[in-house]
Amino acid sequence: MIDPVRSLEARREQEATRREAVDKVTSESEAVALIADGDHVAIGGTCYSRTPMALLFALLRSRRRDLTVSRPLSSFEMELLLASGTASRLVTTWVGIGLKWGLPLVLRHYVENGLATYEEWSHLAIGLRYRAGAMGVPFLPGLSMLGSDLASAVGLKSVECPYTGERLAAYPALNPDVALVHAHRADKFGNAQVDGYFHMDVDMTRAARKVIVSAEQIVEPERIAAEPAQTIIPHFAVDAVVEVPYGAYPAECYGLYEADYGHFDDYVNEVRRAGADGARSYVERNAYGHEDFAGFLEAVGADRLASLGAAARQLVPAGATR
Repeated sequence: MIDPVRSLEARREQEATRREAVDKVTSESEAVALIADGDHVAIGGTCYSRTPMALLFALLRSRRRDLTVSRPLSSFEMELLLASGTASRLVTTWVGIGLKWGLPLVLRHYVENGLATYEEWSHLAIGLRYRAGAMGVPFLPGLSMLGSDLASAVGLKSVECPYTGERLAAYPALNPDVALVHAHRADKFGNAQVDGYFHMDVDMTRAARKVIVSAEQIVEPERIAAEPAQTIIPHFAVDAVVEVPYGAYPAECYGLYEADYGHFDDYVNEVRRAGADGARSYVERNAYGHEDFAGFLEAVGADRLASLGAAARQLVPAGATR
């Protein structure tokens, strides 16, 4: 599973790639056309925070196959990718919406029946893997996972510290072919800003060969330049930008809208009734059933989205979002 040569090739490819400050605004479907069958796709955000759902729905509609998908703290999107046949291998630290919703039944079905591969790392380890990829080094050392069954399950190697002689885990670089990230705002060049937690998006996008950003809104470059500290993804790391209001729904986007827990309830109840077929029905209805994400949101309803926005504004101090 671990290929150190791949990380070195990725570094050389990134060093040779130039991304000029040109207009990169495109549609959801055109953006995900950058993804090929068999690619490794990294998903930004974490659990149900700032999940790039609009891009993931477009990916589902593209009918790509045999993808490896990585993410720190994954949510129900992983089950949708498995049930649709889009992904065959998951690299992550957790799959599930949250404790309230119980174990991920679709994931268990696919992994226990040998239909998919689940490669589990600790949260710290996967973060260090993305960071190693971003730094262009083959691995980074640490202590997490040493002595655990996870270490042997994923083939984690160790190294001897040249200064202390201590045995350290060597987390191999993770260099996705494509990273999908949702941001609060971006300009047409791809400079993207996030309010609240950045999660692992910074390292993930710098480690990836290609980066697709969806944003709640596309703003003028002058607005981005006025607050440079908020720009976590620079234009030279980005290949495509898509404007999608509510583009993380049913996940949350800090300060703009809360997660739709009722939507998650409905999904889990459907899976409990029908197993993996329930997840496939969800994809048929919500992803395949609409031409684009705007159609899905229209079916959700403006009143429901507005209520989630009101809930989000109650949780942040005045002026915390822009």
